Amino acid sequence: MLHKVRSLGLQGIYGYEVSAECDLAGGLPNFDIVGLPDAAVKEARERVRSAIKNNGYSFPVGRITVNLAPANLRKSGTVYDLPIFVGILTASGQLDWCDPDCAFVGELSLSGSVMGVRGALSMAIAAKENGLRAIMLPASNAAEAACIEGLDILPVAHLSDAIAHLSGRKKIEPLRARPYAELLGERRMVCDFADVRGQKGAKRALEIAAAGGHNVLMIGPPGSGKTMMARCLPGILPDMTLEEALEVTRIHSAAGTLAADAGLMAERPFRAPHHTVSAVALVGGGTKARPGEISLAHDGVLFLDELPEYDRGALEALRQPLEDGFVSVVRVSAQAKYPARAMLVAAMNPCPCGNYGSATQPCRCTQKEIARYLGRISGPLLDRIDMQLEVTAVPVRQITESAPEEPSADIHKRVQAARERQQKRYAGEGISCNAELSARQLETFCPLDDACRELLGKACDTYHLSMRAVSRVRKVARTIADLAGAEEIGRAHLLEALRYRNLEGNYWK
Repeated sequence: MLHKVRSLGLQGIYGYEVSAECDLAGGLPNFDIVGLPDAAVKEARERVRSAIKNNGYSFPVGRITVNLAPANLRKSGTVYDLPIFVGILTASGQLDWCDPDCAFVGELSLSGSVMGVRGALSMAIAAKENGLRAIMLPASNAAEAACIEGLDILPVAHLSDAIAHLSGRKKIEPLRARPYAELLGERRMVCDFADVRGQKGAKRALEIAAAGGHNVLMIGPPGSGKTMMARCLPGILPDMTLEEALEVTRIHSAAGTLAADAGLMAERPFRAPHHTVSAVALVGGGTKARPGEISLAHDGVLFLDELPEYDRGALEALRQPLEDGFVSVVRVSAQAKYPARAMLVAAMNPCPCGNYGSATQPCRCTQKEIARYLGRISGPLLDRIDMQLEVTAVPVRQITESAPEEPSADIHKRVQAARERQQKRYAGEGISCNAELSARQLETFCPLDDACRELLGKACDTYHLSMRAVSRVRKVARTIADLAGAEEIGRAHLLEALRYRNLEGNYWK
C-alpha cells in the first residue's frame, strides 16, 4: 500500500516542499529511504521504528520503501522523522488520515517526543508559497512559524498529541503569533550611551554610522571605551521593520542559533566573534553550508575587536560580502546564498602596546613593529570602511566630574527620523539606507553642487582617495544631511564626512 505525506526541507535559508512517499510491499523485511538522503536522514529508520513500537503500534513486516521527492536535491537533517512516521502508520492501516493540505516536520526521539529542528520559519514560508493550509511541527518551533499569516501552525510535543489530532479524538488549536508592535515594545537595552563618559566626537560618528548603516573603524589606546561604545550601538539603531525581522529570524533559525520557543527577533543582532574565528565561520560555508557571523549579523552589527589579531585570510574574505551584501556558498552537491548586509564595526589599538601617539604614556614599539602591526589590515579592506575615527583616552577627572551624558533613547529618536527619511526617499529602489546606494543611485540621490565638487576634488588630491572611497564619503555626507534635516548635501556636511577619511594618512603611511 502506498501513502504520500507532504513535508518540507531546507536549502541554505530557504525552504522547499518535499513529498515523503511510503510504500509497503510483501517480501523479506527491509526498510529503505531513497531520494539522496544524508546519514542523519538514513538514521530515521531506527528512530521511527522505535517510536512506532514504543507508542503501542506495530511496525509493519515486509518491504518498506520511503522516497523523498524531489530526488535530485540532497536531503539533510532530522526533519523527516515525523512525516515518515505518519506515512508508515497510514499506509499500514493503523491510522485513518488523509489531508493533502497539511505538512509534517519534526525529529522523533525513541520514546516519541517531537524535538525541534532548524529552519522552521523558512519551512513555514515555503508551505504557504506551495498552497498548504497547515503544518504540524515541534512545539519548540511553533512560535517562529506562527509569524506567517494564513497558515495553521499545529504544535506537538509528543506523538500522542499528533495521533490524537489526526484521528480526530482531540484537535490541536492553531497557534497565533503575538503582534510585532508588541514585540518591539519589549526591546531590552543592554548598554546605554549615558554610561559612556566623554567621547563626544566618537558618539557623534557612531550616530552617523547608525543613521546610514555605515561601516566604522575605531583606533585608540586600551581603555578608551571603544568596546563599550560598540556594544551601545544596537541601542540607537532604528527599529526593524516586519520584513527585516522575518529575514533576520529565518537566518538564525536556519543556523540553529534561535532559542527554543522564540518568536520573531525584534532586536537587531549584535555579533562579536573572537579573533581566532576561521574564515568559514566568519563568512559561512563548510561541508554542510551554514550562515557565518556576517550573515548572523544581517541588519545588525558585526563587531570585530582587536582587528589586526584576526587571521588575514578571514579578514580578506569579508571584502566581497561588505561590497555586495550577501555571501554565495557553492558546493559540488548544492549552493546557498546568505544575506550579509551588516554594519561592520571594528576596533584596534594604534600599535602592539597601544600607546602610539599618546601624550601621557610612552610607546614601547619600534617603527618596524608598528608597521607590521598596521600592515595586517589591507588597503582594500580599509577602502570598504566608510568611517575611520580616532578615539582618545578620557582624563580621569572628566570621568568623575562630567555632567550626565545623553541617553541612547534620545540618540535613537534622531537616528530613527533620519532612517525614515531614507526609506521614504528610496521607496521602490530596493534599498533602505544610504550605505546601500549603488553608483547609479548615488548620482540620482546624492548630487553635489559646484562648490562641493571642487572641495571633493581637492580632498582626492590631498588624501589620495580611491573612487570607492569617494563614493563612501558622499554616502556619509548624505547621512549627515539627513540627520540635519537638509534636502541637499552642503559644504559643511561634506567637510564632516571627509574628517572620517584622514586616518589612513596618519597611520598607514
